[in-house]
Amino acid sequence: MDINIILESGTGEVVEKKSRFIASLVPVSIEEEAEDYIAAVRKKYYDARHNCYAYIIGNNAEKKKCSDDGEPSGTAGRPMLEVLEKNNLTNALVVVTRYFGGTLLGTGGLLRAYQGAAIEAVNNAVISKKVAGRAFTVRCPYTMLGKFERYTENNNVYFLSREYGENILLKMLCATEEYDRVCADITEMSEGKLFPDNVESVFFAESDNKIIIL
Repeated sequence: MDINIILESGTGEVVEKKSRFIASLVPVSIEEEAEDYIAAVRKKYYDARHNCYAYIIGNNAEKKKCSDDGEPSGTAGRPMLEVLEKNNLTNALVVVTRYFGGTLLGTGGLLRAYQGAAIEAVNNAVISKKVAGRAFTVRCPYTMLGKFERYTENNNVYFLSREYGENILLKMLCATEEYDRVCADITEMSEGKLFPDNVESVFFAESDNKIIIL
């Protein structure tokens, strides 16, 4: 299953029979960070009737929690959590603040409003797939740089940095599942003279054709 992360936070708002539902979707890495953000939202919207939330944390989305914050059971936190789950998000928190408009919405109306606000926040965020990768270096002769550049353009391999000296120290990145193939290609391109070195396991994401190491 793909796992997605938030690169840029998103907000959303739904108005239902004069009740306002204000959503914030933010990245969090640990539960304490999530709880601190929830507390900050409650302080910001101190005069609101409810601040409901849902979050998922962990490399494998293993920690999940949600709260209806006084709304009827199952009408807020769980529907918001389902929005995160359907978008395969982890390390993500959504908080929806409700200002009561004077008219009761019923369980169905509440569920649609809380879920709708969360969906708006997701739609307005920047989200990317989280990829397990390998970062490594190759000491490339100047005469082979062009060959490496052409190779990366067509094989989902990325340059992270270049250091120029007697040779060019290329720091490169690929998905873990592609690493063995990339090693074999580098060996073949260099006729057995070059090999990946300083190999690190990392997670990364891609946004606007830029690579972000997580």
